[in-house]
Amino acid sequence: MQVTQAKGYKGMGMNGVIAKWYASNTRHFMDDFTALAKRVAGISPGPDVLEVAPGPGYFAIELAKLGGFSVAALDISKTFVEIATKNAIEAGVEVNFQHGDVAAMPFPSHSFDFILCRAAFKNFAAPVRALQEMERVLRVGGKALIIDLRRDAPLTAINQVVDRMGGNSVNRALNQLTFRFVLLKRAYTRADFEGFLSETRFREVEITAAEIGFEITLTK
Repeated sequence: MQVTQAKGYKGMGMNGVIAKWYASNTRHFMDDFTALAKRVAGISPGPDVLEVAPGPGYFAIELAKLGGFSVAALDISKTFVEIATKNAIEAGVEVNFQHGDVAAMPFPSHSFDFILCRAAFKNFAAPVRALQEMERVLRVGGKALIIDLRRDAPLTAINQVVDRMGGNSVNRALNQLTFRFVLLKRAYTRADFEGFLSETRFREVEITAAEIGFEITLTK
């Protein structure tokens, strides 16, 4: 099997106006971020948690609100780091948001007990290296959870998700176009992930299909 080592684009992330639009759009899903934070709190094997590509920082902030966790987050977008830092201050919680690349993380090996990567893996320029870096910074017994779109997601299910996102007609049209002509084209298949993971040393891998994506649980 041929494994894709790097994508053709540079993976510079969202910045400026686009990042601010995304932050505003995803704020409507705060209940989802709160539920995910509670879920992670129940499955993390330790208190040190890293979110990779946190965007506006909603999940990391919700996890920090629960208490008992030291939360760090790494994003390639400087705008997102600024937005997320401001959001954390306004929420009255401490999250260490840093600017950096998942393919070369600025953290020592064995730093974290749990890593979350939600709705971002498909955008990484070097997917195999990103997984290898996740493995490196996890402690033995640590876990990573990747939640992302799958390339074969049915358009009917995507349209249902767009409907739940709400917004005016312009926003809905933009969301549909983004899913169909940007996100799905970047997304991976199960076979792609299996190929990427064959280049890592995670001792346990579980890939579960969800409504329009995958949940991939990795144990070091």
